[in-house]
Amino acid sequence: MFVSADEMLKKAVAGHYAVGQFNINNLEWTKEILLAAEEAKSPVILGVSEGAGKYMTGFKTVAAMAGAMIEELGITVPVAIHLDHGTYEGCLKCVEAGFSSIMFDGSKYPIEENVEKTKELIKICREKGMSLEAEVGSIGGEEDGVIGAGECADPKECKMIADLGVDMLAAGIGNIHGKYPANWQGLSFETLDAVQQLTGDMPLVLHGGTGIPDDMIKKAISLGVAKINVNTECQLAFADATRKYIEEGKDLQGKGYDPRKLLKPGADAIRAKVLEKMELFGSVGKA
Repeated sequence: MFVSADEMLKKAVAGHYAVGQFNINNLEWTKEILLAAEEAKSPVILGVSEGAGKYMTGFKTVAAMAGAMIEELGITVPVAIHLDHGTYEGCLKCVEAGFSSIMFDGSKYPIEENVEKTKELIKICREKGMSLEAEVGSIGGEEDGVIGAGECADPKECKMIADLGVDMLAAGIGNIHGKYPANWQGLSFETLDAVQQLTGDMPLVLHGGTGIPDDMIKKAISLGVAKINVNTECQLAFADATRKYIEEGKDLQGKGYDPRKLLKPGADAIRAKVLEKMELFGSVGKA
């Protein structure tokens, strides 16, 4: 069954690698990410945004589906199921639904309110054996209705949140959800370094992992990033493979229109992309 992300991220910090959070959007996404993790013998975090949770009819449905898959597929690697960019109310729903980890995105609040709400959730998570991610600064772009301007985090505010006892911290360092624009200035390693200096061994989280050059990913890991989120890249790989299948007319050949056949190229592309990222993040063989 699911595990807290706490232990896997502490190991990642000590081992200088990162665990991938791959967002799930439906049955195919969940299945392929789990199979990739098992193949790579890598720990993995299944990310669920509030929008995706609603699309899949609710957090209880998502937890039940993913939990059953772990059992039916014989998955042996550590798997956490984690709320991505959760509201306070969304966090409470995921606690009730049986998630093993949650992210409270309090970046839109003044730091004092972010601190107070985070404190309340820490208490709940400790009672339930769950891990908690907090955010300071904002991630640029938009993901499932969560919009951020991309402000870099204040390292002192990061320390305030870290000192509360959260398990991981997302600090805005110029990263963006979705595709990165041509004029993107890159990650602010100065900010990341300053955050790490003040938060010590706290596992740091890099959102917006799609499109960041490999050398920047590796440098971020060297500066304490132990969790990297990927969603858009899997979506693009799925869309591209599905488009090719249809453009080649394979959906019109025999029973190529059967959803199990129609979705297979995209599903295969998701698994290949997840394996590629696990190799880059250094988590292969770390289960």
